Amino acid sequence: MDNHTTASTFLLWGFSSFPDLQGLLFVMIFFSHVTILAANVCIMVAIKLSHNLHTPMYFFLCGLSFSETCTTMAIIPRMLVDLLSDSKAISLPECATQMFFFFGLGANNCFIMAAMSYDRYTAIHSPLRYKVLMTHKICFHFMMASWMAGFLVSLCIVITVFNLSFCDSNIIEHYFCDISPVVCLACDYTAHHEMMPSAKGKYKAFSTCSSHLTVVCIHYGFAGFVYLRPKDRDSFREDMLMAVTYTVLTPLLNPIVYSLRNKDMQTALRKVLGKTNRFIPQMGNRRTPDIKNVQTVDK
Repeated sequence: MDNHTTASTFLLWGFSSFPDLQGLLFVMIFFSHVTILAANVCIMVAIKLSHNLHTPMYFFLCGLSFSETCTTMAIIPRMLVDLLSDSKAISLPECATQMFFFFGLGANNCFIMAAMSYDRYTAIHSPLRYKVLMTHKICFHFMMASWMAGFLVSLCIVITVFNLSFCDSNIIEHYFCDISPVVCLACDYTAHHEMMPSAKGKYKAFSTCSSHLTVVCIHYGFAGFVYLRPKDRDSFREDMLMAVTYTVLTPLLNPIVYSLRNKDMQTALRKVLGKTNRFIPQMGNRRTPDIKNVQTVDK
């Protein structure tokens, strides 16, 4: 057996190759992250407070918004810290944890979107039986199955990756612990170990699921390009730049797509924001009690 020094700490090299852009990247990603959080919170609150949105489609949308929020929390805060910090070290357990939550939540997003696809198919194909086929109990089971299956898939990935021995270079050519940049640091890594990919009615039907189709195409399109194409060591920088699309851009676009193309969601958001705007002036217009009147009552 060859003698190797097993690495226990990695360096997330990430955007260190672009030192002049790190300040600009921090500002852009920070405001994108705040927008993602605010938009998803608005969607979840609007769905919770609007009884006409208590339907299977919006139940899944609420779950997707929550899952997308958690996905970005697993990646972006650490990315922002690394953009401002000289120390970009991450321990092996921290790297494994980040990979577990990122791929668990990412797989969960995929399964929730699959459930949303089934919901739209049922609404179009069997409208008379829709309420029977998509009860609250069934939707809840779909949601629980998505979470369990997502983290089960992620657990298998993490166990497989981190059962490898890591040696030599400990520099991860990425801004988070992605599969390929970590696997290539294994002692027995070879390039061939990479996985390779062997009229009105119609308009109404399309408009029913157009928002969902848009999000699915964005989500699967960019992720598929990164994970299903053949790779080599020289492609990691390109993959890192593409990963920004599904870790920052996709979560940012999801609430925008579902809000701008959905009249019910627009109405619910206006109601929620309207209540908030009315509440703030009322808090500011509260008057202190008249001291003279208080004294008169006391007498």
